[in-house]
Amino acid sequence: MSRILDISRPVAAGIPVWPGDTPYEYRRTWKLGGGCPVNVGAVTMSLHTGAHTDAPYHFDDAGAPIDAVDLRRYLGPCVVVHASPAHGGLRPEDLPAGTEAALRAAPRLLVRTYGERPSGFDTHLHHLTPELADWLADRGVRLVGLDSDSMDAFDSKELPSHHRLAARGVAILEGLDLSAVAPGTYDLVALPLRLVGADASPVRAILVARDGT
Repeated sequence: MSRILDISRPVAAGIPVWPGDTPYEYRRTWKLGGGCPVNVGAVTMSLHTGAHTDAPYHFDDAGAPIDAVDLRRYLGPCVVVHASPAHGGLRPEDLPAGTEAALRAAPRLLVRTYGERPSGFDTHLHHLTPELADWLADRGVRLVGLDSDSMDAFDSKELPSHHRLAARGVAILEGLDLSAVAPGTYDLVALPLRLVGADASPVRAILVARDGT
């Protein structure tokens, strides 16, 4: 049987969210007992909580909402690498040797940047440089994912890497948990919910290990 690695972060009260964004809350609206046959809950949360994907509409009013994105980008072979740049922004030279060759057969890239994820929201998060966004798109990469919470620097207002990736048809995953994942090639499943008109969606992201990984 294939080994499955869950790379989603547990979503529970207190999970860090972007400063000022909606905190996660789960509440029971119906409770089992006293004539009620079921428990039923309701959730309040930002769509950018934990492991999630941004739709182009998130940063472009003319961009596609999450229900209109190409699901094939979120499903298929991927390469996991470890990279920890001192300067914050990931550049092509920060990727390990052999990454370019591996991406030819597995055109999705997940980058682990944290040795151990911070307990709170990290305003010094690692992110993509526009140079790396273009480098990946030039090599046919269909999706890029990070264990940090944005493809751009925390204080960026222009979001250049988000825009470069969307313009080149590269899907975005953010907020992954890659802390227990060894570098290698896997099969990724990280489908967004069909939220009509929405700017993002949480995902239950998993990796299916291949022989030797």
